[in-house]
Amino acid sequence: MPPPHAAIEVVGFDADDTLWHSEIYYQSAQSQLEEIVGRYVDVQDARVRERLLDTERVNVRLFGYGAKGMTLSMIESAIAMTDARITSADIHRIVEIGKAVLQHPVELLPGVREAVEAVTARHRVVLITKGDLFHQERKVAQSGLADLFQRIEIVSEKDERSYARLLEEFGVPAQSFAMVGNSVKSDILPVLALGGYGVHVPYHVIWGLEVVEYESTHPRMAAVEKACQIPEALERLASA
Repeated sequence: MPPPHAAIEVVGFDADDTLWHSEIYYQSAQSQLEEIVGRYVDVQDARVRERLLDTERVNVRLFGYGAKGMTLSMIESAIAMTDARITSADIHRIVEIGKAVLQHPVELLPGVREAVEAVTARHRVVLITKGDLFHQERKVAQSGLADLFQRIEIVSEKDERSYARLLEEFGVPAQSFAMVGNSVKSDILPVLALGGYGVHVPYHVIWGLEVVEYESTHPRMAAVEKACQIPEALERLASA
């Protein structure tokens, strides 16, 4: 086990869109939904993506996060937007779109493995992700990164309560924990609120439900453009 370095003992990594591509497959699924719904209504007037997001905002409390919940929300939205005129064949197409998202290839973002390996040389490293259990387990296994993490946690929500529970299990105070991720809402703000550190690694597209306003000059938060900059950002935070 590597020794603690400065103030940060444990570093958590998000998975989707931090370690590997994810949202692009969901965006593609939504584009295909627009094509299907466009056979029945004017897509622009129907506001397909906006209405889908509204449906997901309600359904995430029931279905949780991930491709399965998105698929059910796409079906519900398509039925509503077409006034139930959508055919069973097109509903089946939506189901197949959802299955394709569940089977998308796991493509690591540039420099990710090297960055995680560099962090493990100075800190205990864990993976903390949310979403469908089966889907996330498959992606972790196919990523080839599982051996780099001391623990892998798949949670239903990434909020202050979840992080507080995990930190207690890790046996580390929030003041000695840093989280690395692409979502300020899920990966950074809850950890900052507990007293920990955050390294934001933006992805070029983000799901609408993860968009949030925030103060980018927080003293315990750093932002980087590339994975290779993560180790240095953690060292700056640790020594600040």
